Amino acid sequence: MPTYLYRIQPVRPAMLSDGPTEEETRITGEHFAYLQAQMREGTLILAGRTLNTDYSSFGIAIFKARDDAHMRQLTANDPGVSQKLFRAEWYPYRIALHEPENAATD
Repeated sequence: MPTYLYRIQPVRPAMLSDGPTEEETRITGEHFAYLQAQMREGTLILAGRTLNTDYSSFGIAIFKARDDAHMRQLTANDPGVSQKLFRAEWYPYRIALHEPENAATD
């Protein structure tokens, strides 16, 4: 199954520097729950975000999807994207090296 790199950025960068609104907090929770569901289904390999809080901040995820149409569907179904909290782009992506144990955090 092909893999895809999914990149999102907040539409309102001040959400990170000044703090989120109540609506942004709600949508972020829905987005996180969506990603957790995709992980349980075996579609999401990993997800995370940069820790900077300026306009350059972004999140990434790596998905397994059947094809481009499936990846478009995964993007469209993300509450953070569908409710316009994040703008998203994705790219076909090949994982060349991967060691799960190296990703463990202390």
